[in-house]
Amino acid sequence: MIRVRFAPSPTGYLHVGGARTALFNFLFARKHGGRFILRIEDTDRERSRKEYEEKIIQDLKWLGLDWDEGPYYQSQRFETYRRYAEKLLSQGKAYYCFCTSEELEAERQKAISEGRPYKYSGKCRSIPPQEARRRVEQGEAASIRFKMDDGEFYYEDLIRGRVEFDLSLFGDFVIMRSNGIPSYNFAVVIDDHEMGITHVIRGEDHISNTPKQIKVYQALGWEPPEFAHLPMVLGPDRSRLSKRHGATAVFQFRQEGFLAEALVNYLALLGWSCGEKEIMSLKEMIDCFHLERVSKAGAVFDHQKLRWVNHRHMESLPPEELARRLKEFASLPHDLEFLTFAVSKLREEAYTLKELKEALERELNYSPGERISPEEVSVVEAFLQELEEGKSVKEALKGASKKTGKRGRELYHPLRVALTGRGSGPDLAFLVELVERGSERGYTLSPAERIRNYLKWLSRA
Repeated sequence: MIRVRFAPSPTGYLHVGGARTALFNFLFARKHGGRFILRIEDTDRERSRKEYEEKIIQDLKWLGLDWDEGPYYQSQRFETYRRYAEKLLSQGKAYYCFCTSEELEAERQKAISEGRPYKYSGKCRSIPPQEARRRVEQGEAASIRFKMDDGEFYYEDLIRGRVEFDLSLFGDFVIMRSNGIPSYNFAVVIDDHEMGITHVIRGEDHISNTPKQIKVYQALGWEPPEFAHLPMVLGPDRSRLSKRHGATAVFQFRQEGFLAEALVNYLALLGWSCGEKEIMSLKEMIDCFHLERVSKAGAVFDHQKLRWVNHRHMESLPPEELARRLKEFASLPHDLEFLTFAVSKLREEAYTLKELKEALERELNYSPGERISPEEVSVVEAFLQELEEGKSVKEALKGASKKTGKRGRELYHPLRVALTGRGSGPDLAFLVELVERGSERGYTLSPAERIRNYLKWLSRA
């Protein structure tokens, strides 16, 4: 059975690049009837935070990326890592390193000054194992390094094909630090093996880690999983997407009023396609997903394209559902029946729930602003007179038109300004009914009250 994992580090909020990785793993698992596993890689004690972990889990649930197992925690598995490190030591495939940070930094600076890439010199390799063990037992601090091979190396990437390396450039790397904490390249191998991971799908920034990890697999006598490296998510300037490009964390897009299914839809389009189809449900993405369709080129995150995708998803929701989402997003006091009517038209120009909320507030929180001519005032006064005589809005419009001889824009423009304070906006008939329904519920002033206030303001302005 196919088993994949998403393994975030709780040292920050869930980045959209990480969310895209989680999504592709999720789609791959669901496509092939496999298992999707969540593992929290929290070995960085200084930078890991419980609040980040909780937010990551919350964001994954909001996106609808439900996992089948976990979350598992690396911080609860230190003894397991130590046991496998001891095994490599006993087999002569790893050794104790007593080099201090100052010594290692001196090596690094020397390499820089000589214009060559730095790799560990390997000077502790020659220490006899018995002597090294004795020094450790006497309390001397030591890390454990893996003996890396030299020579040419390659692996077959499911997205990139054959990827080649010169192992002589790597040097022996640390698998256990002197404080007992495993390195990433060691812990991830142990975890993936013990959790039965068959496919590792992750960002291309991990390509350089792959030879080290495969060598650890081989040293322990294990079959490596298959690897697939996704293209990076880039900003508009084609550099790696970061905070300087705007919002990058999933929770920020949630706060901005993007729908979860729209964000998932857009993330799927970053480096993958389903032919010409762009607007998709999660089920449609699962049905269409193949790693062969994933691009090798970096994917540019386009906020405007995301807004368009979100707008399309908002349009596709039944008004009742969109109203429920709006009420939940903005903690609105308005009843669902009223909100359902409101969003039926207001969503036409809104691209996010936040913009929809702002559009509603704009129509309900009346404030005079634009002036009209004396001739237009007569239209407004005639309409107000009709309303005060108990006429319906439709009847009042006919009566005002008959009294003033105005039709079309000459009739509707001054009424719109008087009712909303602005010369443009949604359909006037809809706005008037929205105001009427809102005033009946105590959410706003009635049409007649608005017009009276506007005429008073106009006379003082």
